[in-house]
Amino acid sequence: MLRAKYKTGLVFFPAFDWAIDPTHPEREERLLYTQDQVLEEGLFDIDGITELKPDPVAIKDIQRVHFCVPDVSEVTTESHLISAGGAKTIGMAVLDGQIERGFALVRPPGHHAERGRSMGFCLFNNIAVAARHAQQKHGLERVMIVDWDLHHGNGTQFSFYDSPETLYISTHQYPYYPGTGSLEEVGAGPGEGYTVNIPLPGGLGDEDYAAIFNDIVVPVGKAYDPQLILVSAGFDIYHGDPLGSMSVGPAGFSYMTRSLVQLAEEVCGGRILVTLEGGYNLKGQRDGALAVLSELLGSPLDDGTEFYLTDEEYGELADAHLTHSSIEQARQVAKKYWKM
Repeated sequence: MLRAKYKTGLVFFPAFDWAIDPTHPEREERLLYTQDQVLEEGLFDIDGITELKPDPVAIKDIQRVHFCVPDVSEVTTESHLISAGGAKTIGMAVLDGQIERGFALVRPPGHHAERGRSMGFCLFNNIAVAARHAQQKHGLERVMIVDWDLHHGNGTQFSFYDSPETLYISTHQYPYYPGTGSLEEVGAGPGEGYTVNIPLPGGLGDEDYAAIFNDIVVPVGKAYDPQLILVSAGFDIYHGDPLGSMSVGPAGFSYMTRSLVQLAEEVCGGRILVTLEGGYNLKGQRDGALAVLSELLGSPLDDGTEFYLTDEEYGELADAHLTHSSIEQARQVAKKYWKM
């Protein structure tokens, strides 16, 4: 039997009763295709991996992030509450010591949902709810959120825009939906500098994203010294995704994940949780999710290396540095606030 290096929790929630139009980008097949592969790989037979069942998140937890619960059908609201509950479930299991890290594979996504309105397939902001609950329940003062989705997480950014208790770092195609995430958006008041936006042109691939993590994300993370790391993992930066024009493959997703896992090991006892955001190419969704999960487990899912970086591959990407002017511009802004 395969044995995971780290105790890892996994939540699956495809939300069958939401957006049932088979032509809709945010459809249940996004997770069903990935779930089939997870079962084929025998993940639930791996010693050290735990499947966690999400409960609907409490309304009081939603209200820590949102002014009100949107007026939608009871069925749809229940799906969204369970989706947000998946991220919270993983977060609490990590903080309570039940697992060392976790991955909430839930839909619909959440990072576009703002305090007073839903948008972009998102009703509740799953990762913001998980972060707020961790802060309230465990008294955390420094939570780091890394968002590598194709689209800027406007809802997450503005949930914490004026607070130093949450560092929000976003890589995203720009200018693109939802139109936010410029270099100048750095936070406000006591939160100035705690929003780090890295707006990018389309077409960037594994080496570019490795450079971003090497030169900005990890150095800022070390300077911030978080007590918990949360990741909004959007697989719509995969090459061939119908909603974007980035060119990231499994190696890029593996590298970003391993970089954050190593950062978590260094600064916060390895406490890291990942929650799913976008990703609309089914193969890209599956390959990206398996790459992330391999790195969270700390070992390949099988005898191959398709979803897990070899030491040589890791070293090549670790050597990647500033490869595009947009990365350097974002780095210069970050340097105003962080020792890098």
